[in-house]
Amino acid sequence: MQDHQPLAERMAETGPSSLPRRGFLGLIVGACSLMLTGENAAAAPQRALMRGPRRLYLIRAQSGETFRDVYFADGVYVPDAMARLRQLLRDPQTDALHDIDPRLIDYLAALQARIEARQPLDVVSGYRSPESNAAARKRDRRFARNSYHMKGQAVDVRVSGVGLSQLRRAALALKAGGVGTYPQRSCLHLDVGPVRSWG
Repeated sequence: MQDHQPLAERMAETGPSSLPRRGFLGLIVGACSLMLTGENAAAAPQRALMRGPRRLYLIRAQSGETFRDVYFADGVYVPDAMARLRQLLRDPQTDALHDIDPRLIDYLAALQARIEARQPLDVVSGYRSPESNAAARKRDRRFARNSYHMKGQAVDVRVSGVGLSQLRRAALALKAGGVGTYPQRSCLHLDVGPVRSWG
């Protein structure tokens, strides 16, 4: 797990005296640089979430499964919640499970917070096994050969009562990764790869 504890809190615990003066100055300069130039895209969802517990509300309409809970609290991802999300986001064709990148979960939570949705994000596609991805490519060559879905780093979602264009605008504003629009499937693709968009 990555350490998401703010720099100021870590400094308060260790104290600047535990660092060489040059190292301490380097930390300060680095922090100022981040504030001036902006954090990388992977940090965007965390910035969009309020401090404190992070919540998510998902449904898998195909199976009727839901997740509505806190998945991050006291500075760490909650293991039980992450395990339940892993189960919900499994490949429904093969029941294969895969670790889900926590940044993707943060991306979903940030999107949900941004659109202020009362309805859950409906998961159309989460993890996709290599076998399922190959089968999908046989049906439609637009499915990527090395899809982020196969890495547990992508999800396709829709939200009842929220237009696809509104959902897309909100996702693009987060600048947290890939955003693809699939009107024919009425869903939005999100991944934690480079910031880009299509569709």
